[in-house]
Amino acid sequence: MQDHRQSKRKTKESLIGSLMLLSFGVAVLAFLVAIDRPEWFELRPGSGIAAAMFSASARP
Repeated sequence: MQDHRQSKRKTKESLIGSLMLLSFGVAVLAFLVAIDRPEWFELRPGSGIAAAMFSASARP
């Protein structure tokens, strides 16, 4: 009975470790992709009205 619990615990720990490593890898990949594309972080008007207001307020 205790052997079964121990093997179940080891399997759970292994799964948690693998998921943590996978999430770290995905986060690093997302960071590397994001720093390669700075245009993703530019603020743009959300609608035509906002774009018109921005154009009207911009100095020539």
